[in-house]
Amino acid sequence: MHVPQLLQQRFMDALSEFTDQADQYAAMIRATSDPKHGDYQANCAMPLAKHLNDGRNPREVASMLVARLELDDLCEPPEIAGPGFINLKLKESFLTTTLQQILGDERCGITQVKTDKSIVIDFSSPNVAKPMHVGHIRSTVIGDSLARTLGFLGYPIVTDNHLGDWGTQFGIIIYGYKHFGDEATVAADPVTELAKLYRIVNQLVEYQKAIKSLPRLRQAIEDAKQAVSLARIDVENADSKQQKKAKKAVSATERRLLGAEANLASAEEKISNIDQDPDLGPRAKEHDSIDTDVLEETAKLHRGDEVNLSLWNRFLPHCKDEINRMYNRLDIHFDHTLGESFYHPMLAKVTSKLEQLGLASDSDGALCVFLPEFDAPMIVRKQDGAYLYATTDLATLEYRLNEFNPAEILYVVDTRQSEHFDKLFAVADHFGLKDVKLVHVNFGTVLGEDGRPMKTRSGSLIGLESLLNDAVERAKEVVCNPERLSGFTPPMETEEQQHIAEVIGIGAIKFADLSHHRTSDYRFNLDKMVALEGNTSAYVQYSYARMQKILQNANVNDEDVAALVREHGLEFTHIAERNLVLQLLKFEEALHNVHKDYAPNHLVDYLLDTAKAYSRFNDNCHVIKAESQAIRSTRLAIVVQCKQTLAKGLNLLGIDVVSRM
Repeated sequence: MHVPQLLQQRFMDALSEFTDQADQYAAMIRATSDPKHGDYQANCAMPLAKHLNDGRNPREVASMLVARLELDDLCEPPEIAGPGFINLKLKESFLTTTLQQILGDERCGITQVKTDKSIVIDFSSPNVAKPMHVGHIRSTVIGDSLARTLGFLGYPIVTDNHLGDWGTQFGIIIYGYKHFGDEATVAADPVTELAKLYRIVNQLVEYQKAIKSLPRLRQAIEDAKQAVSLARIDVENADSKQQKKAKKAVSATERRLLGAEANLASAEEKISNIDQDPDLGPRAKEHDSIDTDVLEETAKLHRGDEVNLSLWNRFLPHCKDEINRMYNRLDIHFDHTLGESFYHPMLAKVTSKLEQLGLASDSDGALCVFLPEFDAPMIVRKQDGAYLYATTDLATLEYRLNEFNPAEILYVVDTRQSEHFDKLFAVADHFGLKDVKLVHVNFGTVLGEDGRPMKTRSGSLIGLESLLNDAVERAKEVVCNPERLSGFTPPMETEEQQHIAEVIGIGAIKFADLSHHRTSDYRFNLDKMVALEGNTSAYVQYSYARMQKILQNANVNDEDVAALVREHGLEFTHIAERNLVLQLLKFEEALHNVHKDYAPNHLVDYLLDTAKAYSRFNDNCHVIKAESQAIRSTRLAIVVQCKQTLAKGLNLLGIDVVSRM
């Protein structure tokens, strides 16, 4: 049930007598932040009075609205406050009747959208030639939560994992196998050995790039020093009015200089580390053109070179098995897993179509799409004939349009790709895809506790499996410590402990990620993530387990409670009961907010607020020892519905629950 929508409909009926824009004014209904103002507040009287412009003040307009409102079955008599706010308090009879209606409903009273307009969600999309790392977690869990939530709301969902299975990363593996690989070792343990070969070659490629970047980086420092000197001269020559602006310019150029010096120091450190490595140092000298040779191996693969294509076909299944192992552990599933290689045969046709439409033209041997709203063109075919991500994405768009007939396509990809998607969407409009809503669901970066992107000491991104293992181990220390285990009857066996640690640990990582608005960066702190107190999944999961324990101690199940309610009815005797039921009825509101902003943090906030409302209920309202059977039945019903709502909400975040912890 979406209470604001219900109220908005009643307001629209009343507002229709005043304006033909009733829906806009009815939408000005919000939940109150202070219970003394009721449960909801309508703020439409002030702008409506201005719109009418007939001499009536907002309070008079509010009074006329209230006189026409038909809310007797939903609310106590509305109250007008201040300059014309309309305060609304839901009737207890409405709350108890609604609770009784949704009790035992597996959808928790959520209305299902009736539509045949499908939504394609493109998320995760790792390069499969290397192990998944911390950088993949955000796209994966945000995309999965959006798929679960929008699917639950009733939208036909198509999930597609657009794998990077055809790019330079496979050129790296092929080069590594040819020059450093051992046939028997790769055959015995392909996943481990291919990952090792990737790391070796990638380090050597980055080494060569760093060496080649030194002149540019040193020149950048000299340019920055000159800019600082000129800016300081400007300060000396500036009059009093210009001093502040001139000093800001000095600060900006000094930051630029610091950044340039840091870039050079990073490159020199990378070079020094390889030079001093007894294994990689000699290899770097021997393979001094490795950066360009890797690109050539990739180009040969794309040209259909028999050897490289054979190696690709041999290695790809092992790479996919490795990422699928991670997805299984995370409980992530896809309808389609169509990689870049799938679209490669379509790319020539895409570029031809762009030329036929007059969208693409030659520029120094490259085929480019020039768009008036962008300074730089979108390159769709390089001088050497190689295609780019943009070309593949256009082919993917056409395929999805023909195969899935979507009304909407969501790309869950980090913010750094914003310009790419701005260009892609602009070209798509000219490409015949104006009727499809294209959305870049962008997100920020996972940072370490030092505020920098999470990396190992060697500078590489932390592996996803290592991250999950650490989280599970830490969760086990918290929820399965000897002191806690001593209180369980029957005793908790090792297998159950491990299962609980897995659920809590992986849930902690997902919940922490989803708790931040997707566009924000956030700092990764495992100790805070697995804590039983605070804004964590463990806190919500523990609330669920406490509810299970109450029902177990009362010796009833959900069906028994529904029968008790039918016999004794529902009646509130404490404000904590009413507040918790009101919170439960806001579930649908939270889910629609997730859809509106493509932001699962709305659901996270809702679950935390619900768990906190339950804690207040639990502190003030005895369930098993309630004063009467009617009160006991009411409180058991609230426990059952809260338990079901938390479990469903966590499930929509991709997080499981456990019956005890």
